[in-house]
Amino acid sequence: MKIKKSDFSEWYNTITKEAELCDLRYGIKGFVVFRPWSVMTMNKMYSMMEKSIEKRGHVPALFPALIPEEYLTRESDHVEGFVPEVFWVTQAGNNPLEGKYAMRPTSETAMYSMYALWIHGLTDLPFKMYQRCQVWRYETKATKPFIRSREFHWIETHNCFATKEDAMAQVLEDMEVTEQVIHQEYGVPFLFFRRPQWDKFAGAENTYAADTLMPDGRALQLPSTHMLGQNFSKAFGIKYKDEKGDDQFVWQTCYGPCISRIYAAVLSIHGDDKGLVFPFDLSPLQIVIVPIIKEDTRKEVLKHCNEVKKMLEDDFTVKLDDSDRTPGFKFNEWEMKGVPIRIELGMRDIEEGIVVMVRRDTGEKIKVKPKDLNMEIKKAGEAILKNLVKKADKWFEDKLSSADSMDELGKKLEEPGFIKVPFCSDSLEAKVCADVIKEKHHANVRGSLFTSKETPKNKKCIACGNKANIYLYVARQY
Repeated sequence: MKIKKSDFSEWYNTITKEAELCDLRYGIKGFVVFRPWSVMTMNKMYSMMEKSIEKRGHVPALFPALIPEEYLTRESDHVEGFVPEVFWVTQAGNNPLEGKYAMRPTSETAMYSMYALWIHGLTDLPFKMYQRCQVWRYETKATKPFIRSREFHWIETHNCFATKEDAMAQVLEDMEVTEQVIHQEYGVPFLFFRRPQWDKFAGAENTYAADTLMPDGRALQLPSTHMLGQNFSKAFGIKYKDEKGDDQFVWQTCYGPCISRIYAAVLSIHGDDKGLVFPFDLSPLQIVIVPIIKEDTRKEVLKHCNEVKKMLEDDFTVKLDDSDRTPGFKFNEWEMKGVPIRIELGMRDIEEGIVVMVRRDTGEKIKVKPKDLNMEIKKAGEAILKNLVKKADKWFEDKLSSADSMDELGKKLEEPGFIKVPFCSDSLEAKVCADVIKEKHHANVRGSLFTSKETPKNKKCIACGNKANIYLYVARQY
């Protein structure tokens, strides 16, 4: 395995191949086959996220993958932002279609045409719906499995409210879900930014996005939540009758946790030089039992290993590796695949009345009596998550810094991370200053920290030299 810290890109390419997470040999550039070891974890990630949003009132639906061109082009900012990335379907068999159909790049225009038929009065609000689906975008930048591709897998929620205040409360709820699930359950740290106006979602009033850092210090966007205002409701005629019987346009939001991309953050942030490291509840396999066998003890040891497996399999996902490979080979393989708990059992352990439990995150070996094993594994599973969160948070905090000049920013970017800089504003007009940073340092303005009210005092914008009115964060990105 390559050293993650010194050559993350090579480490990433190696682990996605060796751990059988995906296969790049499909016949269309940018389209990747996700293999079982990654899909099993992503299914668990989906389950955690869907449980959290359903608890908050969202209900599931499934919409068609094809969107009529007329729908896609109805909201002017949206079409300008997405049409260059669209895959178009124009033919069925040998027959040209009556119109062009877009392969779903995102679902606003597909869903909102139906919302206009379903929402009539205040009793229909709030309206909170989501779908788990794939989307397709003609990504022209270099692709990297899970991180950037032309097909990705996500959840998208689309919501309607009677007032702007209710819609903004949903944005805050999306942030709460992001913290609960992605940080506390997946173990991935992030900062929540309000994107500058030149980098908001096409058709939104404001975009708020959670960004993490990969081990090479580059930023990776996780979920974003968008305050759509009434732009789409006016374009699609989504209205309700108020208490006076007057028609009012709804206020809308949408939220998009891209599970396949978040998976890239999980495997990258927690992994080490031996391979993958998973939080206990996300691992495709939680426990592997490795028998320590000599020829004359094989039958007895395997008997006890099977008994241990039966004790555990009602509560956990468990595998008994009874292959003919050496214990050392098995240790290395299952460590590389990130299995959180390894149980070693040989004749000496049987005679002593114990099993040896090994934690993947720390390598700690613990002797446990079989009757206590279920309880000790549950405790270890909780401890693994806490340890991974603590370790990731500490690493992440060390990647935060600040700079007051272009030269200082350049020096800080030698060890990339999130760098706070004084800036003139985050309005559309300030894009020229962001372009200066991009051209000089190959870095991007990510936005202002949503939770901070701090403003610069007696500082100048690092790009134009005018009075600084806001702190924005800069990073190199994927």
